[in-house]
Amino acid sequence: MPPRADETGRKAFPVRVAAAAVASLLAALFGLPIATPYVRADDPAVAAGSYDAGRTAAGRSLFNQYCAHCHSPDAVSPDPPRDLRRLKRRYGEKTADVFYFTVTHGRAEKGMPNWKGVLDDQTLWTIFAFLETVQSEQ
Repeated sequence: MPPRADETGRKAFPVRVAAAAVASLLAALFGLPIATPYVRADDPAVAAGSYDAGRTAAGRSLFNQYCAHCHSPDAVSPDPPRDLRRLKRRYGEKTADVFYFTVTHGRAEKGMPNWKGVLDDQTLWTIFAFLETVQSEQ
């Protein structure tokens, strides 16, 4: 979309471009990542669990915001069916695929909502990054 002219005839600077520039500048000044990389289930980084500490911390925060009301804070649930520390044990190499399918389709019969359209893929994979760090063999 081309910039609109204001009453003086000058082209107005798009607000989104300005906001992105300010966000990038602040991120650079404070040494923050500009954006969390998008990850897909078939990405080798998902299978390898190679996430940085910032992403897993963000995932923990997001998990506690959106998921802890059913799965307990930090995914430590005393109820085995809701204990997400056992995902790897239950699903093995298919953990990422099962996670994504479950959160984007829900499990209505078990009270699990469908998060598609509520949380974007980037947010879901950031939560998954956290869950990868709490997996238990027991």
